[in-house]
Amino acid sequence: MPEVFLATRVFELARELDVPSKVILTKCRAEGLDIKNHMTTLTAGLEATIREWFTEGESTTAVETAEHVDLDLAHKQAKKERRRRRSEPEAEKVGEEAAEAETSVEEELVSDLPSAEEALGEETELVEEPAGEEVEQEAAEAAETPAEAVAVAEASPADVSASAETETPPSTEPAVAEAASAQAQEQPSQAPPATTPPQAGAKSKEKAKGKPRDTIKPAGPQLVPRPATLKGPRVVRVERADHVPLPRRSAPPPAGMPGPTSVGRRKPGSGVPTTTVEEEEAKKGKRRSPRRKGGRSADSGEKLVEWRDRDLLERSQRLAAASGGSLRRHRASVGRKGGEMPSAIKGDSLEIEEPITVKSLSAASGLKISDIIRKLMQEGIMATANQVIDREQAEAVLIDYNVDLVVKRPKTAKEELVEKFEALAGEATSPRAPVVTFMGHVDHGKTSLLDHIRQTAVAAGEAGGITQHIGSYRYDVGDRHVVFLDTPGHEAFTAMRSRGANMTDVVVLVVAADDGVMPQTVEAISHAKAAKVPIIVALNKTDVPNANVQRVLGQLAEHGLNPREWGGDTEVIQTSAVTGAGMDRLVETLSLEAELLELKADPGAPASGYVIESEIDPGRGPVARLLVKNGTLHIGNVLLAGRGFGRVRDMIDAFGRGLDEAGPSTPIEVSGLDELPEAGDKFYVAESIDQARQIAEERREQARVASAAPARATTLESLFSRMDAGGVKQVALIIKADVQGSLEAITGSLNKLSTDEVKVNILHTAVGGISTSDIALAEASKALVLGFNVVADSGARQLAEEKGVEVRSYRIIYEMIDDVRNVLEKGLAPEIRTQRLGQAEVRQVFKISRLGTVAGCYVTEGLVRRNAKLRLIRNNVVVEDDRQLESLKRVKDDVREVRAGMECGLKIAGYDDVKEGDILEFYQQVEVARKL
Repeated sequence: MPEVFLATRVFELARELDVPSKVILTKCRAEGLDIKNHMTTLTAGLEATIREWFTEGESTTAVETAEHVDLDLAHKQAKKERRRRRSEPEAEKVGEEAAEAETSVEEELVSDLPSAEEALGEETELVEEPAGEEVEQEAAEAAETPAEAVAVAEASPADVSASAETETPPSTEPAVAEAASAQAQEQPSQAPPATTPPQAGAKSKEKAKGKPRDTIKPAGPQLVPRPATLKGPRVVRVERADHVPLPRRSAPPPAGMPGPTSVGRRKPGSGVPTTTVEEEEAKKGKRRSPRRKGGRSADSGEKLVEWRDRDLLERSQRLAAASGGSLRRHRASVGRKGGEMPSAIKGDSLEIEEPITVKSLSAASGLKISDIIRKLMQEGIMATANQVIDREQAEAVLIDYNVDLVVKRPKTAKEELVEKFEALAGEATSPRAPVVTFMGHVDHGKTSLLDHIRQTAVAAGEAGGITQHIGSYRYDVGDRHVVFLDTPGHEAFTAMRSRGANMTDVVVLVVAADDGVMPQTVEAISHAKAAKVPIIVALNKTDVPNANVQRVLGQLAEHGLNPREWGGDTEVIQTSAVTGAGMDRLVETLSLEAELLELKADPGAPASGYVIESEIDPGRGPVARLLVKNGTLHIGNVLLAGRGFGRVRDMIDAFGRGLDEAGPSTPIEVSGLDELPEAGDKFYVAESIDQARQIAEERREQARVASAAPARATTLESLFSRMDAGGVKQVALIIKADVQGSLEAITGSLNKLSTDEVKVNILHTAVGGISTSDIALAEASKALVLGFNVVADSGARQLAEEKGVEVRSYRIIYEMIDDVRNVLEKGLAPEIRTQRLGQAEVRQVFKISRLGTVAGCYVTEGLVRRNAKLRLIRNNVVVEDDRQLESLKRVKDDVREVRAGMECGLKIAGYDDVKEGDILEFYQQVEVARKL
């Protein structure tokens, strides 16, 4: 329990008991109680104990019985002290007699306290000898400075005794008090030997012997100091050494504020307070030295001067910021003062994500938040640590560090999910089966070949024998597997590829041996080449009577598919859907091609793949046909496919059998989605239903925005921008002409325009009008459709407007070639040429502390422009190049340029080593467009 302090002090209790306060203090210290002075408050228990000490009767409250105080002696000494004070006319003698009386009272009281004597016996013996030496040392020091000692001696004895009581430890305090009292009785003019304290002790002992109770005598004169003979001024008091603790480490100042400064003498520690001669003189009003007199107030004047200068500087900066001068001035060099590169900035650019806050900018750049806020305030912007700022404001903060700010768009949940699955796909090590797509002209036998492989009658069930939907099947030959996709022509393939679906590993081009290469066959070749997928030709219907294999091989060679038997690299396999000839060889060739492609997958990863087709089933709801490319899909997984999401309720394979899981390269049909995805959309297995819902909502919002906005057209201007950005170095073209001769002349002239930097990529050429298939291919490949003496039909024009594909028709070949040449020239890097502006001579150099070196120049020829670059020439040797001006002035005005025959003053950014006689040559770099 904490002690409860009452409002009873030592002097009040002493007045009530009619005893001096000194007697109570001496008694308490002898009993080991820490009582500092007569103003100390007493607890209720301690007050009761002291009353028992100074009253007659037995102790009832004290735990340990202590000897009672001789009240008669205490009262007698108190009366004697009062009589002496009244009888002595001089205040000094009264003080000395009071000290003597208090000393005698202390000796008599101490003689009556055997418990305290025994407790302090050994410790007093150990302290007695150093105390004597300390007295002699103080006497020697006092002899050297007699004036100061005499001045201190004039202080009242009461102050001296109080100081001695408060500044000495409890163990040696009675001895020091007696020594101070004995020395105070001597006069400053003469220094006789000090009176021997043991005589007073003897009197107290004799009085104690006359009392009925027994007392224990102290072992030796522990409380009596040795006599000391002083030849110089008398010593007023003896002080122990100050206890000065180690200084605490000061906390760093707040950002942007001046650090702590030490003013005046070092402050003493938190130990016992000390009194110095200087402090005594200060109390008496004596004059101090100028430095001590000033203290903090004197330094504050100096600080005020410093802060006034800083205020003026800040005001000028704010005025410049308010007028926009901070953003219009040239970027300061990294090397000048105040433009040092922060540690967190590496290189010439700083990347940061939106939204930009003061705190995020500080974390990315390494600048302090206070510095950023101060810079924004200079620009007239009030900001806090968590406030969002725009890009221009962030650039204004970094303008002094010559750093370009690169703002990155934060990654969406979809992008984070895609990056995760791309990383998993890169770790795949297990081989997977290839995915093969059958393409070709209508009624050339694509579905019949696939039907023979599956040995079903799918082709007979189609309306008119034409495939109306996408079918997917898995064919097993021993331990090898091949997944076949049957598409309704190349339009669906193009639509899937336009949505980023590169699900096909190999394309099987089906060509009828009797019909040969047809228009849709040529388009299929163009689509497969644009997708950069290997092509294997299945030469079907070789068993019919009018089949001409050599003619078909020649047609394939004309379109870039050179047969292997003719020395080319295209595998051509003769097959028959009726007899089944060549089927095993086709499957074996596909497996070998897959081994060359080194197709890998990771069955243990979460599933990902593509949507082949989707529809509404009356009994199951939205149903999606999927192709797993990597990982394994399980029932119950959270599926995200396009704009739809949900849990997988059931899975069936191509033969209608139920599955619990589906591994890589497995075509399946699943249900459980809330919305139908589109063909070619990618699907992923999400970690939670909330993540899938968030990504699906993002995709739906993007689809709504895209449907409201007009389609982004593929025009010559868009090709210009993409080529300037460095993303495209080739121009994709689809060319249609009226006759084959014109088509060959156009393609030959356009191919000659290709260089090492830009190339012409002709995706498709054909004779005839522009059709919807041409528009679909151009939309998927981001190509231009060029027609020579042909036009687009109504369906193609409507589709081109919807998809944003530009279609151009020409009647003169050279106009077409000139337009394509202009597109290619936009992709060429411009030529950098140096244009000389003028020259100036340094006539005088000025050194300015805050700015650096300012050169006074005379323009000898041309003109000096502020935003131009310069090179410094000394003795016909180029010393510095690619430098820029920080400021340019004519008289006292900032100017943009100075012409020949005029003088000016200029400051080179980040460079001060300018000497008289140097030549400054100014130039600018211009970009010149290159021609083919």
